[in-house]
Amino acid sequence: MPIQEKCRILDHQKVGSSYFKLTLVSPYISSHAKPGQFVEVKCSDSYEPLLRRPISIHRISAEHKTFELLYEVVGKGTGLLAACSIGGELDILGPLGEGFRIVPKKQVHLLVGGGLGVAPLLALAETLKSLGEKAVYILIGAKTKECVHCETEFNKVTDQVLVSTDDGTHGKKGLISDLLLDFLNNQLSTFDFQLSTIYACGSKVMLKAVAEIASQKKIDCQLSMEERMACGIGACKGCAIKTTSGYKMVCKDGPVFDAKEIVWT
Repeated sequence: MPIQEKCRILDHQKVGSSYFKLTLVSPYISSHAKPGQFVEVKCSDSYEPLLRRPISIHRISAEHKTFELLYEVVGKGTGLLAACSIGGELDILGPLGEGFRIVPKKQVHLLVGGGLGVAPLLALAETLKSLGEKAVYILIGAKTKECVHCETEFNKVTDQVLVSTDDGTHGKKGLISDLLLDFLNNQLSTFDFQLSTIYACGSKVMLKAVAEIASQKKIDCQLSMEERMACGIGACKGCAIKTTSGYKMVCKDGPVFDAKEIVWT
């Protein structure tokens, strides 16, 4: 169940040209959040901007009573958020949504993140490691080398990190969907795909490509969908997507969905 609370800013670091990592203190959220869930952040004390900003939970530490957010400055709200200082407080609503569903003892756990879509996957990778899961891989796709995030952190908690960039400045040149297909056809060709799971987060175009590959290979696949989420609790109906069982709200019924549920338009 989500709560609204003032969370103290323990750390706030710039980790790229327009990217920031925020560490917040919350005994409740840190002990109740699951990988794939998100929080709604009030970016200022005024009514401008009026709406909160939804941000994926990047890391979770029940031990230290903290959670982290990795975000990009893209507008006024996140610009105000970037100016917040260590020691201050932020009004947070969370944890929200349905996260990734971990099925223990799978033969392969394959994480696929495009751009800032890697953000919720680090909490997932750390959870899988804490559960003793083996054969955990992460594929990271980005436009350029400067947009590749968390490679060092993923190296500590996964069996292998593979990277692709659109311009070839880091890792393999090309789309992450091509990297995924190549990885499945070669390195994982001896594994039983029916005992594997893909967990993906990124742009809608990327997620559709990943879903098509998963369907072709008959691999269970979970997608963290991207939509504008204003309220975070399913009330405003602004983040509806079409599924095989009718329209669902990304903020309430997701953001994580089974790939077979999604009706692509």
